[in-house]
Amino acid sequence: MSGIIKRSLTIAGHSTSISLEAPFWDELKAIAGRRGQSVAALVAEIDAGRRGGNLSSALRIFVLEMVRTDR
Repeated sequence: MSGIIKRSLTIAGHSTSISLEAPFWDELKAIAGRRGQSVAALVAEIDAGRRGGNLSSALRIFVLEMVRTDR
């Protein structure tokens, strides 16, 4: 099992720390790359669209949905 990696990002002008497992960070980086954006920009986009819950959970759900639609 992959360990948790904590990263600091600036989202909407505010610094925040996000803890995710390595495979989720890897996939977020890949998705951002395919879209031509930074991981921070992708995370900000996901953050702006979430409806409650914490940001780490929203990121995991986003990645899961992206993986499911790529099948």
